[in-house]
Amino acid sequence: MKWIKFLVVPLVLLTSVSALAGQGYADRPDVQAFIEEQVKTADFDPAELRAVFSKAEKQQSIIDAISSPAEAKPWYQYRKIFLTESRTRGGVEFWTKHKDTLDRAAQKFGVSPEIIVAIIGVETFYGRRTGSYRVLNALATLGFDYPPRARFFRKELAQYLMLARDEQWDMLDPKGSYAGAMGMGQFIPSSYRAYAVDFSGDGKRDLWDSVDAIGSVANYFKRHGWQQGEGVAVPAVATSKSVERLKTDLKPAYEMKKLQSHGLKPSTQPDTKGPYSLIALDVEDGMEYWIGQKNFYVITRYNHSPLYAMAVYQLAQDIKQRYQQLLARDS
Repeated sequence: MKWIKFLVVPLVLLTSVSALAGQGYADRPDVQAFIEEQVKTADFDPAELRAVFSKAEKQQSIIDAISSPAEAKPWYQYRKIFLTESRTRGGVEFWTKHKDTLDRAAQKFGVSPEIIVAIIGVETFYGRRTGSYRVLNALATLGFDYPPRARFFRKELAQYLMLARDEQWDMLDPKGSYAGAMGMGQFIPSSYRAYAVDFSGDGKRDLWDSVDAIGSVANYFKRHGWQQGEGVAVPAVATSKSVERLKTDLKPAYEMKKLQSHGLKPSTQPDTKGPYSLIALDVEDGMEYWIGQKNFYVITRYNHSPLYAMAVYQLAQDIKQRYQQLLARDS
């Protein structure tokens, strides 16, 4: 029966494809070169790394996810993801539960509690969604099979190997986002190594723990220049199309007179002298303008997107208002 022979060939091919799909990275020349580099520069055991990478797997879903990030959406769609009643209510609950830790972090690092809470709220919904991808798989997939940012992720992979050794983790255990970010604050490996702190005093830097996560987020902001007691951004109105000729770079570079000369009028005067940045956000019927301050720029050091920073800021304001109402009601 000829149809039997016809079926046998595809089955063999499928078996081969299946085997390749589950094959680890260890036998690839580019990965072997990476391993050799880590052995030379970071004193790793080559046999240990070969064993680890033999169990690392490429995952197409990781490449699919990074290829269509939420930050590619217009603001009027993006904001709906994070500025929700459930996220505001969850922020108030998190603040109430961890008030003492947040107060201690605010005092030590000079970062407002609502900003810390909002970061954790945007990143992981207060620890409920810390990621399900094996960090090793995420970083290997992006480092070796995602050319647009392969160099960056190979560096993060090297940082992850050192982090796992420093923290005495099994390299195959930690799970995080599709980009290899970990814990309640979603720190990538280099940030974890540089900014995570043991805020609980138990001798570990555990960002899946709320106390360490709060302290670490606050430390991150302090180290990136957060200005205690200063504002973040103020809404503005454009009275001239001339404003469209201004750049929307994240780093503050404009004096207020320059912005005003192009027809940008702040709704309220910022509480800092500048310089300022221009924030332009897509809304359904045009553009929405804001004047950013130094602290807005600091938020973008966490995620280099004005959409992200604005979502964090507005969520923080909503949480703070609701939390203060709760305190007033209970007093």
